[in-house]
Amino acid sequence: MKIKKVINNNVVSALDSDSCEVIVMGRGVGFQARPGMDIPPDRIQKIFKMDGKNSSDRLQELLKDIPMEHFQLCSDIIEYAKAKIGKKLNKNIYITLTDHVNFAIERYRQGMNFSNPLLHEVKLFYKNEFAVGEYALSLINERVGALLPADEAASIALHIVNAEYDSKIDEMTSVTRLISSILNIVEKYFNIQIDEQSLDFERFLTHLKFFAFRIFKHEAIDVEDSGFRELIEQQFAPEYRCSKKIAEFIEKRYRLHVQEEELYYLAVHIKRVTRKSPARGGG
Repeated sequence: MKIKKVINNNVVSALDSDSCEVIVMGRGVGFQARPGMDIPPDRIQKIFKMDGKNSSDRLQELLKDIPMEHFQLCSDIIEYAKAKIGKKLNKNIYITLTDHVNFAIERYRQGMNFSNPLLHEVKLFYKNEFAVGEYALSLINERVGALLPADEAASIALHIVNAEYDSKIDEMTSVTRLISSILNIVEKYFNIQIDEQSLDFERFLTHLKFFAFRIFKHEAIDVEDSGFRELIEQQFAPEYRCSKKIAEFIEKRYRLHVQEEELYYLAVHIKRVTRKSPARGGG
């Protein structure tokens, strides 16, 4: 493996056996090194192959300016997340999470306070990812002595979710806020308190996540069965009316259209999540 560019004493850009660019990390791997030189195998600690030149360039730029320990810390958090969640994560998380954690540590050392307005929602909607965030806080405290607040666990969790769904942080924030708004609409419409520990709630959350992503990405679903539509409108009338309230809210708040077919599926899930709640009454 030959060096293409020295980033710093511990990081170099190199070409692998297929002439693809990779990022190589290791103590002293870039010390007194020059382009074209072979990398001693015993100095290689980690190799990263990003998806595309733009991502590779962004990672190299980031690694110029942060301690190697911070990147190693985030790599360990990401590996833990993969094992905990059991899903493939977009490789850009090595850039976004490292940048966030590095800034969070700097903010802590400067005595700056941080609060995340979505703490409650993230903790409720993304339980596994929030658990990763809590693990990350303990690891950060152990490795660098920075005692970060639970708000940061929520921020780290959102980065994990972003990587799961291949989205951007602002899009994920919008999705989370929309889900929270929909839950409020359902509870007010039926005058109930949804059981947040129930399996029905977990199923509803899963549907709402994909529903919200489709709305923001302008993706459509197709329902060919007219009998299904009639069934919903007749036997799920209160839930269907509630789903129309949700559509009205989305169109007013986000200026986004919700197709009629989405309302049918939404009504089914609303029926399921509200069926065991007492004192139901339509609005």
